[in-house]
Amino acid sequence: MRNSRALAETDTQRLEAFSDGIFAIAITLLILEIKVPQVNPSEGTTSLASGLFALWPSYFAYIFSFIMIGVFWANHHYVFNLYERSNRIFKLINLFFLMFISFLPFPTAVLARYITDTQQRQTAIILYALTLFVTVLMWLFMWLYASHNHQLLNKNLDDQFIAHLTRQYTGTSVLYFLALVLSLWNSIAGLTLCVGLTLLYLLPQKKPVYRGNRI
Repeated sequence: MRNSRALAETDTQRLEAFSDGIFAIAITLLILEIKVPQVNPSEGTTSLASGLFALWPSYFAYIFSFIMIGVFWANHHYVFNLYERSNRIFKLINLFFLMFISFLPFPTAVLARYITDTQQRQTAIILYALTLFVTVLMWLFMWLYASHNHQLLNKNLDDQFIAHLTRQYTGTSVLYFLALVLSLWNSIAGLTLCVGLTLLYLLPQKKPVYRGNRI
């Protein structure tokens, strides 16, 4: 009885299932920000086609954030295959990571609303870049905690492979921080870097390497 309770407390399957639910909700909420345009001749809107075209900022923000959350979900599934156990601190870090994932639809809506407003665009992009940076930072914290002394990882994982992921996740955090700093100076350049990083991480992850099976 005690062993089964201890196993339940360290099992990562429930944690991953809960995380999948948060990802699913966050990615679904994005579409709610795209509103059906109203055709109103008295207000100068005489064509549904032009009304739909005018929603391009919402389409852009939706697609970008959909891909972003999708990349986080895919990488979350990938890295959880490397974890063998969890503990309270790890669960809390993962929870804070998910908090920013679920928050992402809000800066997405702000970005869609103000990306064409030359006076407010920079603030909207800074908010979006800040959200991405903090989300990536929480991801890094989760990995560093889990990989410290192999405490939550598969014990057979190769040290060089672990070091590779540590460098990758640290580098990602630095690049998103640079995107945030860049957006303070040039908002479009900062957003472009965010988009580029997102597309970059669509590439397949490196296959896990285990001791005695290095390739």
